[in-house]
Amino acid sequence: MTAEAVQAAAPRPAEAPSASAPENGDGPLRIAMLTYKGNPFCGGQGVYVRHLSRELARLGHAVEVIGAQPYPVLDDGVTLTELPSLDLYRQPDPFRTPGLREFRSWIDAVEVGTMWTGGFPEPLTFSLRARRHLAARRGEFDVVHDNQTLGYGLLGGPRAIGAPLVTTIHHPITVDRRLDLEAAEGRLRRASVRRWYGFTRMQKRVARRLPSVLTVSGSSRQEIVDDLGVADGRIHVVHIGADTDLFSPDPSVPEVPGRIVTTSSADVPLKGLVHLVEALAKVRTENPDAHLVVVGKRADDGPVAAAIERHGLAHAIEFVKGISDSELVDLVRGAQIACVPSLYEGFSLPAAEAMATGTPLLATTGGAIPEVAGTDGETCLAVPPGDAGALATGLLRLLGDAPLRSRLGAAGRERVLTRFTWRQAALGTAERYREAIALQADHAAAAARGRGAAGGAAGTAAAPSPAGRA
Repeated sequence: MTAEAVQAAAPRPAEAPSASAPENGDGPLRIAMLTYKGNPFCGGQGVYVRHLSRELARLGHAVEVIGAQPYPVLDDGVTLTELPSLDLYRQPDPFRTPGLREFRSWIDAVEVGTMWTGGFPEPLTFSLRARRHLAARRGEFDVVHDNQTLGYGLLGGPRAIGAPLVTTIHHPITVDRRLDLEAAEGRLRRASVRRWYGFTRMQKRVARRLPSVLTVSGSSRQEIVDDLGVADGRIHVVHIGADTDLFSPDPSVPEVPGRIVTTSSADVPLKGLVHLVEALAKVRTENPDAHLVVVGKRADDGPVAAAIERHGLAHAIEFVKGISDSELVDLVRGAQIACVPSLYEGFSLPAAEAMATGTPLLATTGGAIPEVAGTDGETCLAVPPGDAGALATGLLRLLGDAPLRSRLGAAGRERVLTRFTWRQAALGTAERYREAIALQADHAAAAARGRGAAGGAAGTAAAPSPAGRA
């Protein structure tokens, strides 16, 4: 079934008034937050949902997260409603074929069929399930906040999903598609990448029809305009941030000589890990203590694995995954350098979190990273993306200069405290919720006036004239 056919087949609930916002414009809101993936240990979506929902709840709002597998980890005060997919990419059996008893509706058939043909179905199928779920609970929420699903099922406004919609786009996935295509070798591999990212065509179409889009940086805002064609006036920047209570300095954690830490998926070209591996090989010729800890999954093959083998770095690079928050924080606190080697980032939470611990940061200038990391030589060291030589030079400079590390670490934490906290993100997001609710109320009032005017005109036209009654 084509995406267009799925959109046409999506259930259309009967029209009804949308949920009304609280009479007090400053009162608590009832928020439905949607996330089709909520893994808090891999990718930024789960981190965003967890911390933003917690801070919104602390402000007094009622927040219900509606999500699919992997389900998000949430804090006290936030409700999780599970909206399960078929979980076709779960470990240890990714790309599995589900049993017949697992099929519950035609949406499940679409999910499996898209996977079998090499596509990624979850943004579409989650949006269709969310549409059904929200329509059945009409009147329970004041606003629906979609976390980058951008699926056809969320179109139709409050009449379809029961409340005004606000959507966060961290950055357009078209950027990932472009970088993955550039890294793909061979015609078949490029064809596979194009098919996998087929859902981005849907996301472009949906994004252009959204009334209110939030994004996390000025760089992402421009990418959304350029890549997705969203009108600039519909996009609002609300910076996200670090959990500065958790990610904080702790002098009792010993500094490990030569430790460099980064957060990355080894098989994602956008993250630039292969360039950091190449840089480490250069650094170790002058500083044999230098070693890398990667928070993320090790890839068994691909460019990163090949680079590690080529330079004989297996003993100098450690991959860790599934660690607790406290373990992650201590890992970063104990590093002499935190590094973000990405070719592009829509914001870079790892940069903000590392800076919040007081660990000095070496980062590229890819995408929005400079908006987070600040000025080269003041709050970080900055190098061009994709330049292993520049990364090596920065690493050697920091490893050999303890006063510089101390100065950059202190300045980096101060920058995060003043600009990038989750409380500030929650306050800005709630303001956009209220604007969306007010805009929808204005549209509803205008529509009612239009219907009244049309009814009056029709009644006047239909009334017989006095002469006719004579």
